[in-house]
Amino acid sequence: MRPVLVRDLIGESLREERMAQGKTLREVSKSARVSLGYLSEVERGQKEASSELLASICRALDLPLSIVLNVVSEKMASYEKVTALPTIRPVAQAAA
Repeated sequence: MRPVLVRDLIGESLREERMAQGKTLREVSKSARVSLGYLSEVERGQKEASSELLASICRALDLPLSIVLNVVSEKMASYEKVTALPTIRPVAQAAA
C-alpha cells in the first residue's frame, strides 16, 4: 500500500468542492485556463500542481487556497492519526 501523498489529498479536496458546487471539469478548466486533461490528472492525484495552478483552480471555484490547504492538512493529520499538533518554534528561536 502506497503512502498518502499531499497531491492525492489536494486533488480529492478540489474534486469534492467542484462536485459540491455542481461544476463540471470543463467549466472549471475553462475558468482556470488549464487544460481539461491536466485538471483531471490533478484531481486524481496524478499530477503535482504548482502553487500558481492551484491558485487559478481555487479562483475558478471561488474558494480561498488557504481553505483547501487547511482541509488537506486536516485530512493528512487524520491519516497520520495526529490528535494534537505540536507547537513549532521558528528557526531563529530554535537556534537560541
